Amino acid sequence: MASRSVTLGIDLGTTSVKTALLEAAPDQPSGFVVLASCSRAARAEVESAAAGPQGQEQDVSRIIQALNECLADIPPQQLRRVGGIGVSGQMHGIVFWKVHQGCDWTEVRSVSMFEPRAVSRLVTWQDGRCSSEFLASLPQPESHLSVATGFGCATIFWLLKNSPEFLKSFDTAGTIQDYVVAMLCGLQRPLMSDQNAASWGYFNTQSQSWNLEILKAAGFPIHLLPDIAEPGNVAGRTTHQWFEIPRGTQVGVAMGDLQASVYSCMGQRTDAVLNISTSVQLAASMPLGFQPAQTPDPSAPVAFFPYFNRTYLGVAASLNGGNVLATFVHMLVQWMADLGLEVEESTVYSRMIQAAAQQRDTRLTITPTVLGERHLPDQLASVTRISSSDLSLGHVTRALCRGIVQNLHSMLPFQQLAEWGVQRVMGSGSALSRNEVLKQEVQRAFPLPVSFGQDVDAAFGVALVMLQRGINQEES
Repeated sequence: MASRSVTLGIDLGTTSVKTALLEAAPDQPSGFVVLASCSRAARAEVESAAAGPQGQEQDVSRIIQALNECLADIPPQQLRRVGGIGVSGQMHGIVFWKVHQGCDWTEVRSVSMFEPRAVSRLVTWQDGRCSSEFLASLPQPESHLSVATGFGCATIFWLLKNSPEFLKSFDTAGTIQDYVVAMLCGLQRPLMSDQNAASWGYFNTQSQSWNLEILKAAGFPIHLLPDIAEPGNVAGRTTHQWFEIPRGTQVGVAMGDLQASVYSCMGQRTDAVLNISTSVQLAASMPLGFQPAQTPDPSAPVAFFPYFNRTYLGVAASLNGGNVLATFVHMLVQWMADLGLEVEESTVYSRMIQAAAQQRDTRLTITPTVLGERHLPDQLASVTRISSSDLSLGHVTRALCRGIVQNLHSMLPFQQLAEWGVQRVMGSGSALSRNEVLKQEVQRAFPLPVSFGQDVDAAFGVALVMLQRGINQEES
C-alpha cells in the first residue's frame, strides 16, 4: 500500500464542489504534501414546484457533473495512487434514491464514472418550506438539538403531509455526501456519521441512535433513515474503477463539511475557527467530557455538534454570510438592468469592496438577516440610522459587512469564547478570503489574535482526517 499513500478529499458544497489530493510525507513537519486541488461551481439550483419560492433544491446530476470535472482535472497518474477517499458535504440537506438504482456506471472516452439515475433533487439546508407553525406541530425530539427547516427529518415530515406519493417513489435517503459514498461502494443501505445524523434532527448523540419510537408514533417512514457509523471509519470499497482510481479503494463514512473544515483549520484546541462562505460558522472545541443538556432549546443561538472521538463543537451557525453579499450584488445589478445598464456581478463586487475599504467607518446600521436565523426564523433584515451623509456605496457596503460579523458576534460573543479557553480565532472561507472589509470587521468585533491563513476548506480537511487516521494504510 506504500505506493498508494495518497488520499482524495471531496467536498460537495452549496455552491461548489472541491477536491484535494494529499500524500503522506513523514519527512515534512505537517506529515503530508498537497499534490493537487480543484474547485468547480455546481450551478445546481433549480426551482421547487412543490415548495414554491420557499423551497431550495439542487439538481444532483449537476453536482456529480461538477465532481467529475474536478476529477478529470487531476493527472491520471496521481489518481492511480489513491488509496483512500474521504467525502464531506453540506449538512442538514436530504436526497432520496432507490436502492440498486441510484446510479449507472458508464464509460466515456475510456473513463469510468457514475451518473445519477433514480434520484430525487437535493433539498438543501437553505430550504424554507417548513414554517414555524409546521415545526411546532412536530413531535418533540429526544435530543439536545432542535429541529429546523432544511433539516432532513423535518423535510420528510413536510413531504409526508404535502407529497406522500413522492416518498413512495424511493426507499432510502441520505445527505448528498452519503449518496456519493453509497454509489461508490454499492451500499444497499447508506451509512451516515453522527455528524450528519445530528444535522437531520431526531438523533440522540449520547446513545448514537435515531428517535425511532418517537418517529414511529408520528407515522414517520423510518425505513428511510440510514445506519450510523463513526466518521473516519471505512464505509466500504469502490466497486468500479472511478476515473483512474483503482477498484477496491477504501472509502470513508461521509463527514459534515463543518467538522471537516474545522479539522483543517484548528491547530490547537484553544483555537476557534471562523468560516465565512455561503453561510457563517464560528466553532470552538468543547472541553473533554462535555455533554450537552438533553433538552433542545430552539431559541439558543449556539448549538453543540458532534466532532470526533465523541467530543463536541460549540457552534454559532448563521444562515447569513456570503449569500447576503451575493444578494446585495444581484440587487444592484438588477437595478442597473432596470435602468438600461449592463454590468457584470464580478465588477460590482470588486468595486463595492474597494469603496468600503476606503470608507473606514459608518453610522449606518444593517441587520443582514434576510434569511432569518434558525433560532429566530421569523427575523428579517433591517436598515437603521439612515442619514443623507451615509448613503454612498462605501457606507452601505461597510455597514453590510459589519452587520454580517456583528450578527455572528451577537450569537457567540468573544466573552463566551474566552470562557471556553479560546485564545485565537482562525479565519477561513471563500467570502472572507477575498474581502478585506470583512477581515477588518472580524478584527474589530473579536479582540483576540485573529489569523487569516490560507483559504482552507472541507475537501482538504476530510482528506487530512483520512490520511492522519491511516485509513489508506490498512491491509487490503
